[in-house]
Amino acid sequence: MNLNHIHNIYFIGIGGIGMSALARYFHANHKQVAGYDKTSTEITDSLIDLGIHVHFEDSIANVDDSYLNYETTLVVYTPAIPKDHKELTYFKNNKNFTVLKRSEVLGLITEHTFCLAVAGTHGKTTTTSILGHLLYECDVKLTAFLGGLSENYNSNLIINGTDVSVVEADEFDRSFLTLSPNLACITSMDADHLDIYGDASELLKSFEDFSKKIKPKGKLFIRNGLPLKGITYGIEDDSDYSAQNIKIINGAYVFDVKTPKTTLERVLFNLPGRHNLSNAIIALAMAVEYGCPQPQLVKALASYKGVKRRFTYQIKTKDLVFIDDYAHHPEEINAVHQAIREMYPNQKVLAVFQPHLYSRTQDFVDDFAKSLSQFDEILLLDIYPARELPIKGVTSDWLMQKINNKNKQLISKQEIVSKIKESRAQIILTIGAGDIGEEVKHIKKALSLAS
Repeated sequence: MNLNHIHNIYFIGIGGIGMSALARYFHANHKQVAGYDKTSTEITDSLIDLGIHVHFEDSIANVDDSYLNYETTLVVYTPAIPKDHKELTYFKNNKNFTVLKRSEVLGLITEHTFCLAVAGTHGKTTTTSILGHLLYECDVKLTAFLGGLSENYNSNLIINGTDVSVVEADEFDRSFLTLSPNLACITSMDADHLDIYGDASELLKSFEDFSKKIKPKGKLFIRNGLPLKGITYGIEDDSDYSAQNIKIINGAYVFDVKTPKTTLERVLFNLPGRHNLSNAIIALAMAVEYGCPQPQLVKALASYKGVKRRFTYQIKTKDLVFIDDYAHHPEEINAVHQAIREMYPNQKVLAVFQPHLYSRTQDFVDDFAKSLSQFDEILLLDIYPARELPIKGVTSDWLMQKINNKNKQLISKQEIVSKIKESRAQIILTIGAGDIGEEVKHIKKALSLAS
């Protein structure tokens, strides 16, 4: 379909991080945009501030008449929306309407651009935001769709043109197979989304299929050690692009980057954690291969501030540090733990974790237990169901019994602040992809008043 002929875009699930980036994009391109979401959030508030109409009751009566014209309206939905959703059912049953998943629309937008795509079970959002920032600072005319809110731009959309697109290639629901990138990377292929794939071999096959979607003369970048062929990147190894001579100076990484042709010396990167350093290396590699001036790239990387809810400092004083992170997979929790221990050796760490999805908890319960056991204290919340119904026997209490640490408690969200205050930990960490993010501002306020 030709998006130029579409005047109205209606989003079902407009408050999702990926959906809202698309809504911002179409609004910036002078389309009429509106949508539904289940609850009001900071994201929906920001869309309303732009002049986008958002409602929160599932009823076709709330949809403006202008969006009921099938000739000029595109309906976009997220797979997280239940199949019995009234508005979605209305549009799907009316065969004249064009109803597309978010990933399909992203494929349409990017197919006629020079597309850089970031795939992987971990690290997509941070890598994409670094890459978008690097290209923007190098004056590339781009649109970058981010899966989080960039601290540099306070948005999940970076836009100053349409020649180049930067996107997250999401493996959930095999969404990334709608893309045809010129340059693509794969950061990781750990087992995840087994509710969709069934087993890890099917997930691996989907990444192989994605690698075949790259346009002729395109390039694939692979983290060293993954079972696919491409330009490799890594840390202190023999990869094509590799971080070398790594030091921590004033809480930041300073290192050299070995490239196939040269070495970039004394590169500065302010995000903690080897996982973030790895994300920076691949973003640099893709920008170098795109053709950005290397001195400009080094300067741009030093100015990168991060993504909200990705190792985000909420409080940072000599007596107390409060960090919030989106980690919702055992490997991501391990990465956050590594970063904290590297930056704050010998300090006591309290982790507040909200599991995300019954299926993910069931699939990785032993790995979750092992990763959480590394912290000095653990406060565990009930499982956030998102799109799922409960699975018999899969509970946070079941997970807690497997955690090999005496300093553990199962608590309610209402108890978070009081339990944190009872602790003597110097480092407070909240982790999870559910609505624990909504609790962060309350925790921050309470801890700030107490200090």
